[in-house]
Amino acid sequence: MSNVLLGVTGSVAAVKVPELANLIRAAGHDLKVVTTASGLYFFDPVELDPSRVVRNPELVTTDADEWPGKDEGERYRRGDEVRHIELRRWADIFLVAPLDANTMGKFANGICDNCLTCVWRAWDSAKPVVLAPAMNTHMWDHPMTRRHLRCIAMDFGASHVPGLMEDDALIAQLNARGRNFRIVPPVTKRLACGDTGVGAMADTTTILANLSEMLASPSGTP
Repeated sequence: MSNVLLGVTGSVAAVKVPELANLIRAAGHDLKVVTTASGLYFFDPVELDPSRVVRNPELVTTDADEWPGKDEGERYRRGDEVRHIELRRWADIFLVAPLDANTMGKFANGICDNCLTCVWRAWDSAKPVVLAPAMNTHMWDHPMTRRHLRCIAMDFGASHVPGLMEDDALIAQLNARGRNFRIVPPVTKRLACGDTGVGAMADTTTILANLSEMLASPSGTP
């Protein structure tokens, strides 16, 4: 099947990473995970490889794997693996679920200050990406979120999208006009913070369905 790289960021929805990982594997795909430091607050990497009692760095990459030994004073040596490039080469598709507001802003502005965002910056846009945002309702409704989504989609060829559109229509247009690009919009529910509104990550089965559609389409479009 395909090599799926799952990016995880610091949203409460990251508690669903083990569930999503199991679905991806059950669909027959090979899986690797790259997570931000804040993403690790919400899931235990050992859950993704129950046969182990410690994290498997070949399965779950953290920033410590990008710069091994840095805290102990070690330095890069020519010939050492550059982890974010190796992950980019390995993957057929990059799924970021959940995508929090912080990392969305980094993607939109080209900031690459951790392993996950370095993978994004180095990504070959000929290969598909799927983004599943998740954040508080007020963060999702903030005007910057629309700007960031537009900027990201433009990097994948989307352009000339009208300015005043409802969220569903905007995301549909960005998905239709972008190449190898899919946003799986958040849903409305009671959030972990107690607020009720849009912002919860889409159901894991919905994310898997979008992933499968992107892998099945030669151009990465519906």
